[in-house]
Amino acid sequence: MAGYLDTLLFGIYPYVALAVLVVGSIVRYDREPYTWRSGSSQILRRRQLIVGSVLFHVGVIIVFLGHLVGLLTPIQVFDALGIGHGFKQLMAIVVGGVAGLAALVGASMLAHRRFFDARVRAQSSFSDNLVIAILWIQLALGLLTIPISFGHLDGKEMVKLMMWAQGIFTFNPDAVSYVTDAHPVFKLHLFLGLTIFVIFPFTRLVHMLSVPIRYLWRPGYQVVRSRPAARAPASRRGSNPAA
Repeated sequence: MAGYLDTLLFGIYPYVALAVLVVGSIVRYDREPYTWRSGSSQILRRRQLIVGSVLFHVGVIIVFLGHLVGLLTPIQVFDALGIGHGFKQLMAIVVGGVAGLAALVGASMLAHRRFFDARVRAQSSFSDNLVIAILWIQLALGLLTIPISFGHLDGKEMVKLMMWAQGIFTFNPDAVSYVTDAHPVFKLHLFLGLTIFVIFPFTRLVHMLSVPIRYLWRPGYQVVRSRPAARAPASRRGSNPAA
Protein backbone atom coordinates (compact mmCIF):
# COMPACT_ATOMS: atom_id res chain seq x y z
CA MET A 1 0.00 0.00 0.00
CA ALA A 2 2.85 2.38 0.85
CA GLY A 3 4.39 1.75 -2.56
CA TYR A 4 1.17 2.67 -4.35
CA LEU A 5 0.84 5.83 -2.26
CA ASP A 6 4.42 6.87 -3.05
CA THR A 7 3.78 6.29 -6.75
CA LEU A 8 0.61 8.37 -6.61
CA LEU A 9 2.08 11.25 -4.62
CA PHE A 10 5.61 11.41 -6.04
CA GLY A 11 5.29 9.71 -9.40
CA ILE A 12 1.94 10.91 -10.77
CA TYR A 13 0.96 13.94 -8.69
CA PRO A 14 4.04 15.97 -9.79
CA TYR A 15 2.88 15.86 -13.42
CA VAL A 16 -0.67 16.80 -12.42
CA ALA A 17 0.65 19.72 -10.38
CA LEU A 18 2.95 20.98 -13.14
CA ALA A 19 0.18 20.67 -15.76
CA VAL A 20 -2.27 22.65 -13.61
CA LEU A 21 0.43 25.25 -12.92
CA VAL A 22 1.25 25.86 -16.59
CA VAL A 23 -2.19 25.47 -18.18
CA GLY A 24 -4.05 27.19 -15.34
CA SER A 25 -1.72 30.21 -15.39
CA ILE A 26 -2.04 30.62 -19.16
CA VAL A 27 -5.85 30.35 -19.06
CA ARG A 28 -6.17 32.82 -16.20
CA TYR A 29 -3.89 35.36 -17.87
CA ASP A 30 -5.89 35.04 -21.07
CA ARG A 31 -9.40 35.06 -19.60
CA GLU A 32 -9.02 37.12 -16.41
CA PRO A 33 -6.07 39.48 -16.90
CA TYR A 34 -7.48 42.09 -14.50
CA THR A 35 -7.34 39.61 -11.61
CA TRP A 36 -3.61 39.08 -12.23
CA ARG A 37 -2.39 41.16 -9.29
CA SER A 38 -1.03 40.91 -5.78
CA GLY A 39 -4.10 42.49 -4.17
CA SER A 40 -2.06 44.56 -1.73
CA SER A 41 -3.73 45.82 1.45
CA GLN A 42 -0.94 48.26 2.27
CA ILE A 43 -3.35 51.16 2.64
CA LEU A 44 -5.02 49.42 5.60
CA ARG A 45 -1.95 48.75 7.76
CA ARG A 46 1.36 49.79 6.27
CA ARG A 47 4.19 49.37 8.82
CA GLN A 48 3.70 45.70 9.71
CA LEU A 49 3.11 44.87 6.05
CA ILE A 50 6.38 46.42 4.91
CA VAL A 51 8.57 44.73 7.54
CA GLY A 52 6.86 41.37 7.20
CA SER A 53 6.74 41.56 3.41
CA VAL A 54 10.44 42.36 3.07
CA LEU A 55 11.49 39.53 5.38
CA PHE A 56 9.11 37.10 3.69
CA HIS A 57 9.92 37.95 0.08
CA VAL A 58 13.70 38.13 0.51
CA GLY A 59 13.73 34.85 2.42
CA VAL A 60 11.41 33.07 0.00
CA ILE A 61 13.37 34.24 -3.06
CA ILE A 62 16.62 32.89 -1.60
CA VAL A 63 14.95 29.61 -0.60
CA PHE A 64 13.29 29.23 -4.00
CA LEU A 65 16.50 29.88 -5.94
CA GLY A 66 18.38 27.52 -3.63
CA HIS A 67 15.85 24.75 -4.27
CA LEU A 68 15.85 25.46 -8.00
CA VAL A 69 19.63 25.33 -8.35
CA GLY A 70 20.18 22.62 -5.77
CA LEU A 71 17.59 20.18 -7.07
CA LEU A 72 17.68 20.71 -10.82
CA THR A 73 21.41 21.23 -11.46
CA PRO A 74 22.87 17.95 -12.75
CA ILE A 75 25.19 16.25 -10.28
CA GLN A 76 27.89 16.15 -12.95
CA VAL A 77 28.02 19.95 -12.87
CA PHE A 78 28.76 20.01 -9.14
CA ASP A 79 31.36 17.27 -9.60
CA ALA A 80 33.02 19.22 -12.43
CA LEU A 81 33.16 22.32 -10.23
CA GLY A 82 34.66 20.34 -7.37
CA ILE A 83 31.69 20.96 -5.06
CA GLY A 84 31.25 17.95 -2.81
CA HIS A 85 27.85 16.66 -1.72
CA GLY A 86 28.70 17.24 1.94
CA PHE A 87 29.65 20.86 1.34
CA LYS A 88 26.49 21.44 -0.68
CA GLN A 89 24.43 19.87 2.11
CA LEU A 90 26.05 22.13 4.71
CA MET A 91 25.50 25.23 2.57
CA ALA A 92 21.86 24.27 2.12
CA ILE A 93 21.49 23.96 5.89
CA VAL A 94 23.16 27.29 6.70
CA VAL A 95 21.89 29.50 3.87
CA GLY A 96 18.51 27.80 3.65
CA GLY A 97 18.13 27.92 7.41
CA VAL A 98 18.80 31.66 7.69
CA ALA A 99 16.64 32.52 4.68
CA GLY A 100 13.89 30.14 5.77
CA LEU A 101 13.82 31.59 9.28
CA ALA A 102 13.59 35.14 7.90
CA ALA A 103 10.76 34.07 5.60
CA LEU A 104 8.93 32.34 8.44
CA VAL A 105 9.17 35.41 10.67
CA GLY A 106 7.87 37.55 7.81
CA ALA A 107 5.08 35.08 7.07
CA SER A 108 4.11 35.08 10.75
CA MET A 109 3.83 38.87 10.71
CA LEU A 110 1.75 38.79 7.54
CA ALA A 111 -0.47 36.03 8.93
CA HIS A 112 -1.00 37.91 12.21
CA ARG A 113 -1.91 41.02 10.26
CA ARG A 114 -4.32 39.17 7.97
CA PHE A 115 -6.10 37.17 10.67
CA PHE A 116 -6.12 39.60 13.60
CA ASP A 117 -6.55 43.01 11.98
CA ALA A 118 -10.31 43.53 11.53
CA ARG A 119 -10.02 45.68 8.41
CA VAL A 120 -7.51 43.43 6.66
CA ARG A 121 -9.48 40.33 7.63
CA ALA A 122 -12.67 41.83 6.24
CA GLN A 123 -11.19 42.38 2.79
CA SER A 124 -9.33 39.04 2.67
CA SER A 125 -10.69 36.24 0.53
CA PHE A 126 -10.62 32.54 1.35
CA SER A 127 -7.75 32.02 -1.11
CA ASP A 128 -5.73 34.82 0.58
CA ASN A 129 -6.05 33.10 3.95
CA LEU A 130 -5.32 29.69 2.45
CA VAL A 131 -2.16 30.89 0.73
CA ILE A 132 -0.58 32.48 3.78
CA ALA A 133 -1.46 29.43 5.92
CA ILE A 134 0.01 26.93 3.44
CA LEU A 135 3.14 29.00 2.91
CA TRP A 136 3.66 29.28 6.67
CA ILE A 137 3.33 25.50 7.11
CA GLN A 138 5.65 24.87 4.15
CA LEU A 139 8.32 27.16 5.60
CA ALA A 140 7.99 25.50 9.00
CA LEU A 141 8.38 22.05 7.41
CA GLY A 142 11.46 23.25 5.57
CA LEU A 143 13.04 24.34 8.83
CA LEU A 144 12.10 21.01 10.43
CA THR A 145 14.17 19.22 7.80
CA ILE A 146 17.35 20.90 9.10
CA PRO A 147 17.79 18.72 12.25
CA ILE A 148 17.18 15.66 10.07
CA SER A 149 19.75 16.85 7.54
CA PHE A 150 22.37 17.14 10.28
CA GLY A 151 22.21 13.34 10.47
CA HIS A 152 23.13 13.10 6.76
CA LEU A 153 26.00 15.54 6.36
CA ASP A 154 27.52 13.33 3.68
CA GLY A 155 24.89 14.71 1.30
CA LYS A 156 23.57 11.32 0.15
CA GLU A 157 19.98 12.12 1.11
CA MET A 158 20.13 15.38 -0.84
CA VAL A 159 21.41 13.48 -3.87
CA LYS A 160 18.33 11.25 -3.70
CA LEU A 161 16.06 14.30 -3.73
CA MET A 162 18.02 15.71 -6.66
CA MET A 163 17.66 12.45 -8.58
CA TRP A 164 13.91 12.45 -7.90
CA ALA A 165 13.40 16.06 -9.06
CA GLN A 166 15.53 15.62 -12.17
CA GLY A 167 13.88 12.27 -12.87
CA ILE A 168 10.46 13.95 -12.91
CA PHE A 169 11.58 16.48 -15.53
CA THR A 170 13.30 13.81 -17.64
CA PHE A 171 10.27 11.48 -17.39
CA ASN A 172 12.26 8.79 -15.61
CA PRO A 173 9.72 6.09 -14.58
CA ASP A 174 11.97 5.12 -11.64
CA ALA A 175 12.11 8.65 -10.20
CA VAL A 176 9.79 7.76 -7.33
CA SER A 177 12.23 5.09 -6.11
CA TYR A 178 14.62 7.79 -4.88
CA VAL A 179 12.18 9.11 -2.27
CA THR A 180 10.43 5.95 -1.11
CA ASP A 181 12.65 5.72 1.98
CA ALA A 182 12.84 9.48 2.60
CA HIS A 183 11.94 10.84 6.03
CA PRO A 184 8.19 11.63 6.40
CA VAL A 185 8.98 15.31 6.95
CA PHE A 186 10.74 15.47 3.57
CA LYS A 187 7.80 13.69 1.92
CA LEU A 188 5.28 16.08 3.45
CA HIS A 189 7.47 19.02 2.40
CA LEU A 190 7.55 17.73 -1.19
CA PHE A 191 3.81 17.06 -1.25
CA LEU A 192 2.91 20.50 0.06
CA GLY A 193 5.30 22.10 -2.41
CA LEU A 194 3.52 20.33 -5.27
CA THR A 195 0.17 21.41 -3.84
CA ILE A 196 1.33 25.03 -3.96
CA PHE A 197 1.84 24.50 -7.70
CA VAL A 198 -1.76 23.28 -7.95
CA ILE A 199 -3.32 26.31 -6.21
CA PHE A 200 -0.89 28.80 -7.81
CA PRO A 201 -3.03 29.78 -10.86
CA PHE A 202 -6.12 30.37 -8.72
CA THR A 203 -4.62 32.71 -6.12
CA ARG A 204 -2.69 35.96 -5.82
CA LEU A 205 0.52 33.93 -6.16
CA VAL A 206 0.35 34.54 -9.92
CA HIS A 207 1.84 37.99 -9.36
CA MET A 208 5.19 36.20 -9.00
CA LEU A 209 5.20 35.78 -12.78
CA SER A 210 4.85 39.54 -13.31
CA VAL A 211 8.14 40.61 -11.76
CA PRO A 212 9.25 43.66 -13.82
CA ILE A 213 12.64 42.23 -14.74
CA ARG A 214 12.65 44.27 -17.95
CA TYR A 215 13.27 47.42 -15.89
CA LEU A 216 16.81 46.18 -15.22
CA TRP A 217 17.80 46.88 -18.84
CA ARG A 218 15.45 49.71 -19.82
CA PRO A 219 17.28 52.39 -21.86
CA GLY A 220 16.90 55.29 -19.47
CA TYR A 221 15.16 56.78 -16.50
CA GLN A 222 11.52 57.74 -16.64
CA VAL A 223 11.15 61.49 -16.86
CA VAL A 224 8.20 62.90 -14.94
CA ARG A 225 7.30 66.55 -15.48
CA SER A 226 4.85 68.62 -13.52
CA ARG A 227 1.64 69.50 -15.31
CA PRO A 228 1.70 73.11 -16.56
CA ALA A 229 -0.93 75.40 -15.10
CA ALA A 230 -3.88 75.92 -17.41
CA ARG A 231 -4.24 79.44 -18.76
CA ALA A 232 -7.33 81.32 -17.70
CA PRO A 233 -9.91 82.15 -20.37
CA ALA A 234 -9.50 85.51 -22.07
CA SER A 235 -12.69 86.85 -20.49
CA ARG A 236 -11.24 86.24 -17.02
CA ARG A 237 -7.96 87.95 -17.88
CA GLY A 238 -9.88 91.14 -18.53
CA SER A 239 -9.05 91.31 -22.20
CA ASN A 240 -11.52 91.79 -25.01
CA PRO A 241 -11.14 89.11 -27.71
CA ALA A 242 -12.78 91.39 -30.24
CA ALA A 243 -10.38 94.26 -29.61
